[in-house]
Order: sequence, then structure tokens, then C-alpha cells
Amino acid sequence: MKLILQRIRANGFMTTGELFINGERHCYTLEDPVREIIGESVGRWKIAKTTAIPSTTYAGKPYPVTIEASPRFRRKMITINDVPGFSGIRVHSGTLPAHTEGCILLAFEVTELGLKPGTSALAVGTLESLVQRAINKKEKVTLEIYNITEVV
Repeated sequence: MKLILQRIRANGFMTTGELFINGERHCYTLEDPVREIIGESVGRWKIAKTTAIPSTTYAGKPYPVTIEASPRFRRKMITINDVPGFSGIRVHSGTLPAHTEGCILLAFEVTELGLKPGTSALAVGTLESLVQRAINKKEKVTLEIYNITEVV
């Protein structure tokens, strides 16, 4: 299963995008601001809990995706692995930039202020089911992330 997150808008407080599953649009995404600087180490540009994870152009490869137990959320969640300079990156519900802390939020609708309340948990639950089904079938699940200037 190939997941692609195409970042489409940024305003200095948040970054919104679209998530595709095997080429079909699934939902919208919300992340912290993108601060990455290609060629510089993450430690030079990352601000803890307020920075989006690096694009796969920065990382040089797609990120492996698993479903793992989250000590913080106390349940199994989609986990993005091998992210340079980041750990514990999850895909979860939420509506505002303050809810991300570096993670990726999902929803079926987006607003000027974030993601539309009431559409997030369903988007996450649907994706979790699809990812779990792929994992159960022994499929490799990966995530590619492209910045606004890297339109796929």
C-alpha cells in the first residue's frame, strides 16, 4: 500500500495537504509548519513539537508505516517510522495545529483554521482499517511526503 501526502497550503501556523491511498484521494491532512532545509541536519531547523516531519525528498526514501501501540494515546495507531530527527510520529485525529505536535492529523474536511470537527475520527478510523488490512495481507505500507513545491 502506497500512501502519498501532498502538502498543498501553508500559512506559517499550519500546513494542510491531501492524503492519497494507492493514487486515490482519501482525505485532508494537517501538520505543523514545514521548516526543513535540504542539506542541513534536522537539529538546525526543527523546533520541538511545532515542526512538520521532513518530506521524503529530504529523507531520501519513503517512510515505512506500521500499526503500533502508543504509550501516550494508550491504543494501537498508525506509526510513521524512520523519520530523521523525529520519533513517535503517529497519524491521529484532531482539528487544530496545537493538536499535532509533529504528528499528522486527518479529516474529511478542511477549514481556514484547521480541520473540520466531526470529520477527523472517521478519516483516521477508515485509514487505520485499510492499513491494518494491508499489513494482515503482508503488504508493505509506505508513506511518501511531498512539499508544496514538489507536486506529484
